[in-house]
Amino acid sequence: MKKLNVIFYREENEKVLVGQLAESRNRIYFEYDPAFLAAPPWLSPFKLPPKPGLHEHKDRNFGPIFGLFDDSLPDGWGLTLMDRFFRKQGINVAKLSILDRLAFLASSTMGALTYEPAMSYDDGNYASGKFDLHLLSEQSRKIMEGQTDTVLPQLMRAGGSPGGARPKILVGINKDRMISGENDLPQNFEHWIIKFNSKNDLPDSGAVEFAYSLMARMGGIEMSETRIFETKSGDRFFGIKRFDRMDNRRFHVHTLGNMLHVNFRIPSMDYEELFKVIRILTENHQETLRGFRQMIFNLLANNRDDHVKNFAFMMDDSQEWKLTPAYDLTFSDGPGGEHSMTLLGEGRSPGKNEIVQLGKRAGLTTVEINRCLDQVIQAVNAWPDHARAANVTNKTATLIKSVIQRNLKA
Repeated sequence: MKKLNVIFYREENEKVLVGQLAESRNRIYFEYDPAFLAAPPWLSPFKLPPKPGLHEHKDRNFGPIFGLFDDSLPDGWGLTLMDRFFRKQGINVAKLSILDRLAFLASSTMGALTYEPAMSYDDGNYASGKFDLHLLSEQSRKIMEGQTDTVLPQLMRAGGSPGGARPKILVGINKDRMISGENDLPQNFEHWIIKFNSKNDLPDSGAVEFAYSLMARMGGIEMSETRIFETKSGDRFFGIKRFDRMDNRRFHVHTLGNMLHVNFRIPSMDYEELFKVIRILTENHQETLRGFRQMIFNLLANNRDDHVKNFAFMMDDSQEWKLTPAYDLTFSDGPGGEHSMTLLGEGRSPGKNEIVQLGKRAGLTTVEINRCLDQVIQAVNAWPDHARAANVTNKTATLIKSVIQRNLKA
């Protein structure tokens, strides 16, 4: 039987044993530690409430492990790096368990859950050498295109934790200095994520996502700080400051999909269900307004990759839940040309009528609905200004403008 301790890691001097994961005969179990249950934060209120006794993960249609711990695991890109690294170490990937992968990540996870004991391995002295964005992006491209089996140790450590399909890395930034950022950082460094292009992206996807962040803020949407990282080779990469870190203090984050055990790869949720979760979890009308603005933005700005892991909730120090700042806002055609999350059942061309109807169902007043609509419409109408500010190419800016104008007429 394999066992793994789950640690709620707020910062170095504030770690709490949550409980123990175990695997036996291909079945996953979890048991909360009795001391944790004395005054527990509800880390996963819908699927793994803090109760004594052994909890077995039976929802195999969702995935191999409870959603609470699945949020500690990377998706396509990070798993690709992990598998390449294991093969280089002579490890049979087919025999790895989900607990092995969590043990490999150990304390380099996103959010505030970490895992012990950590898997021991040869890291190839990853910290040595200059942290070169251009080199790491080029190797990421070669890995995605199947041109190499080699994974630079720096790329493995910095790029192995984040979720999502696009290549990305965790970095620490202090003015012009950049270091790997998968764990705690030296004083005066900030935690950031930098994204690289993938084969199916627009050639200036970094500039587009930066322009979308400017447009979203104008629309009243809360986002972390964003910027473009440029290299001497002419690369322009999108970066966003992490909201699950403040200095080295960690915050617990739980994605909507994993909170409800909904597979993000299969479009199956409606925005109406998102607002039900917001009301139940936060009991805060302002959070409903935040989610409503983001929904309008996704619809009008054509961010159709609005799946259930692109919405998340964060727990603060008082154990209150709120929506995280928005992330992964960019131009996207979505699966089959439709939104991943439907609006009152409509995925291809939801319009203002559906927006107003759902706003009323979510408990918003007519004044609030119109205020949110007007603010977001004004922001997306200013797309050419945002595109110029981000140096998006004329070809891409024109393409996106035509799609936005079509959405505004719906």
